[in-house]
Amino acid sequence: MNVKKIVITGGPGTGKTSIINELKRLGHVCLDEISREVTLKARKEGIEQLFLTQPLLFSELLLKGRETQFSQANTLGKDLVFLDRGIPDVIAYMDYIGDAYPEKFVNSCKNHVYDMAFILEPWQEIFVSDSERYENFDQAVKIHHHLLNTYERFNYALMDVPFDTIENRAQFILNVVKKL
Repeated sequence: MNVKKIVITGGPGTGKTSIINELKRLGHVCLDEISREVTLKARKEGIEQLFLTQPLLFSELLLKGRETQFSQANTLGKDLVFLDRGIPDVIAYMDYIGDAYPEKFVNSCKNHVYDMAFILEPWQEIFVSDSERYENFDQAVKIHHHLLNTYERFNYALMDVPFDTIENRAQFILNVVKKL
């Protein structure tokens, strides 16, 4: 079975998870963002912000988790799987903080190619910080540009998701994916 893997990416606070939850509600298979899981696990181990204190370790954990999700998508028995962020996001965030990363990060992006990627632009009206999201809105805008650059670096033609209700944003994505 040729599973179509569709990434929904964007900076923090752009509505990715809300759209993923709407797609789930509509009966679609979605794999959740794993960075919150990694962050919360590190907190249980006494590390408040693993990405800020050990960005390479955090990113290696994300890379491994996203590679696992990529492979898992092939085993779910569905022809379409949505993912909340993709492997290139790991590189975009490392570039954002200006930290070096091993070549295996680049190789992973080349070896795990998604069928389509949607990007959500920063949207001030819905942006909210919380205990796992340390970035402010200006930082979210900078991250957005790093995401654009990284996905383009790996030859993705990113599809912009327009500002709208969660339901309409999810429907926009579904309408575009139908053409695959």
